[in-house]
Amino acid sequence: MTAITRTALQIRIEAFTFHGEGTPVLSSASVSVTPGSLTAVLGGSGSGKSTLGKLMAGWLRAGHAGAFRGSLELDGTLLEFRGAPDDPRINPAEWSRRVAFVPQDPAAMLSSVRATVAEELAFGLENRATPRDDMLRAVGRTAARIGLSDLLDRDPATLSGGELRRLAVGCAVIAEPDILILDEPLASLDAAGAAQVEDLVRSLRGTGTGVVLLSQAADRLAGEATHWTVLDGGTVTAAGTPAQLSGSAELERAGVIGVRGPGILGPPVSGPAVSGPGVLGPGVTAGARGPGPVPVAAPGPGPAALELHGVGFGYGQDPRRPGTATQARVLRDVDFAVQRGEIIAVTGPNGAGKSTLLRHFNGLLRPSAGDVRVCGRSIAGVPVGTVAASIGLLFQHPRDQLFERTVLREAAFGLRQLFGKAEAEGKARAALAAVGLSGTGEVHPAELSASQQRLLALATVLAREPAVLALDEPTVGLDRHGLEALQAAVVRAAARGAAVVMVTHDLAYARMNAHRVLELTDGRLSEI
Repeated sequence: MTAITRTALQIRIEAFTFHGEGTPVLSSASVSVTPGSLTAVLGGSGSGKSTLGKLMAGWLRAGHAGAFRGSLELDGTLLEFRGAPDDPRINPAEWSRRVAFVPQDPAAMLSSVRATVAEELAFGLENRATPRDDMLRAVGRTAARIGLSDLLDRDPATLSGGELRRLAVGCAVIAEPDILILDEPLASLDAAGAAQVEDLVRSLRGTGTGVVLLSQAADRLAGEATHWTVLDGGTVTAAGTPAQLSGSAELERAGVIGVRGPGILGPPVSGPAVSGPGVLGPGVTAGARGPGPVPVAAPGPGPAALELHGVGFGYGQDPRRPGTATQARVLRDVDFAVQRGEIIAVTGPNGAGKSTLLRHFNGLLRPSAGDVRVCGRSIAGVPVGTVAASIGLLFQHPRDQLFERTVLREAAFGLRQLFGKAEAEGKARAALAAVGLSGTGEVHPAELSASQQRLLALATVLAREPAVLALDEPTVGLDRHGLEALQAAVVRAAARGAAVVMVTHDLAYARMNAHRVLELTDGRLSEI
């Protein structure tokens, strides 16, 4: 048997059930990885992809996290599991030397105790007593491969979502594992960052590393895979080559986003950008995606829902590192307005300041120059809690705003003060239904999948019926069904008169689902 055909990692699952649950989350599933191969596991939200990846990587251990019946084989060593107390135990430290895993939430794999990107990259090598000179060379080489060479002295906490994802990938590959498992690796990346990750995967395969891609999108990277496995409801429903499965009914049922650009279906849109409210009228722009065309934005009476006048902002010196220079200004003399009923998309490269821009809308950040006005009134000096009644902000990382013990309590939080006891629960349930989460009211938010957590966070914003919706990367991690629910909810909010600003790297989605698309580069906004 040659090195090309030998199995480096194989998992066979009869059933895996989390402790405390009665129904297996995975059953009748198997995946094999050979050296230098790219295997794509495709499925919609809640299909079990992340659980499968964590089992393969040793992040979920049989007996410790749940009952596992099946087998794991790593480079010829076979472990059989019967869901019994005497089942074999894997050593996660040793397993991680061979199998690296990058989770959907990149922050989950970072140490959070290192002050710089360089120290974070070196953290795993330090724990393995790597000689200092070798470690420094590895850090420099890895940073160059993932496009972080200019950020080695930055505090990881100051990185954008896309930069953080590339750092997580770097931490996984720096030790040169035999197997690399990537869960939604292109989420929140700009075009340049996505291309760097794609190039990295190709180079790793060229040196014999087997790569497993877990994704809700049959995108360009998945199209390079040697094998596709479709996961739906925790079970493999189809397996074969991309040519065999592209456009299949199994992919459609699973909610996988088709071979496409960044939008829901079809290739990226070319041609002139949509500009100005009302352009997407009854005549649908060619290639429009989702439930239907974006309706014409009819500006509501009175002042604009949101206005920025000459806004400038720059982050100050890092107090933990005296002597560091103040960073360059992130926002420079930004002027823009959003009318009631208008949907605006803001795009731009990772680290451009898009999330920073959104945090100015509700006063989480205050401009060093200029003014922010909500419904015609300046928010200068107004407490954030007061502004929040008019500005609904969806964070890029939804778990940052989820804290209640049930989904319904989460959606209903604060509604009594706004609408009274009689209406609060009804509005919470309506918001959950709007994002496709009906029937999950008594579930703990932590038990939801990552995409469902994002939709729950969106529901908490929608339920309050704010004048402005500010959505930070709302499409990340959503399958086709989730994208359709997102678009429908946004259109309904705009129809009642809300202004919507969504930050996204999904340019095709932005062009098809917004009245205007703006780009933030070098601290300035311009229409594209």
